[in-house]
Amino acid sequence: MPSNGHNIIVIGASAGGLEPLDALIGQLPTDLPAAIFVVQHLAPENTGFALTHRLGKYRRFGAALASDGEKIVAGRIYIAPADHHLLVKKTHVLVTKGARENRYRPAIDPLFRSAAVEHGPAVVGVILSGMLDDGTAGLAAVKACGGISIVQDPNDATYPEMPQNAMNNMAVDHCVRVADMGPLLDMYARRRPGKKPQVAAAIRVEAGIAERVLSNVAEVSGLGEQVPYNCPNCGGVLWEMKAAGLVRYRCHTGHSFTAKALLTIQTEKVEETLWIALRMFEERKNLLNSLAAKDKHVLAQRSYREQARSTEVHIDRIRAMLLAEEPRAEK
Repeated sequence: MPSNGHNIIVIGASAGGLEPLDALIGQLPTDLPAAIFVVQHLAPENTGFALTHRLGKYRRFGAALASDGEKIVAGRIYIAPADHHLLVKKTHVLVTKGARENRYRPAIDPLFRSAAVEHGPAVVGVILSGMLDDGTAGLAAVKACGGISIVQDPNDATYPEMPQNAMNNMAVDHCVRVADMGPLLDMYARRRPGKKPQVAAAIRVEAGIAERVLSNVAEVSGLGEQVPYNCPNCGGVLWEMKAAGLVRYRCHTGHSFTAKALLTIQTEKVEETLWIALRMFEERKNLLNSLAAKDKHVLAQRSYREQARSTEVHIDRIRAMLLAEEPRAEK
């Protein structure tokens, strides 16, 4: 894709991101000499229609869900399909079913990281509204490879966590309102990028993991230290990685989490387990009461009823845990 400017623009958005994404694309000139790649967090069953329909009104950019192997063309918008990662190679895109990162597929980090490895200083990374911190590690990779990092001003975002987390963990190049972002991207698309630095081994390895779908123990163990808790998605061993001030975790099958994402999914798994335990204890109590009612022997009846009362104690404890409000972590 011939261009002397920053011709690869990668954009990550989550909750509250559709409106600013729409507003941003609407500001861009029709002769923008760059290709645009978008990850908007989508549920697996989402068709992506709302996103493609909304961006499709900017006909010059031909916004569409990306297809595996599709050639990269300046002035086009490539959107990650639901339940697939979107990765950028030198001349084409990859659409893969790799492991979820930060609980999402598509995830922002794999897109940003792949673009950074392949295109280095020609990349501009943009983080818009969203919750938690997907995109922080990817944006740090963009900057480490010589690219430009931009975040939506948290005060301008419906959900400020994603841009704020990026700012908390790295020195971003620009923090601006969406209303000021279009001219900034146009300027960079026409400005010659700097010299490409050497890509850090860890960034290259992580980009390769997303591309190949499956990694291996030796590869991941070189990224960090093994920790005494397991991947909540597959049960595999986790390794802790520390880079650019951000603590993250990976398992050898490819799942990746920031600390906040890991804590969130652990909390979800704990709650799910408690609901299952509650159901099983309720069923046990009902069975014991039924047996007590049917058994003709007094001692057996007494034993069943005592077990039922003991089970009721466990039920009350689990209910109390489910009803207890999770304490909020300080930011």
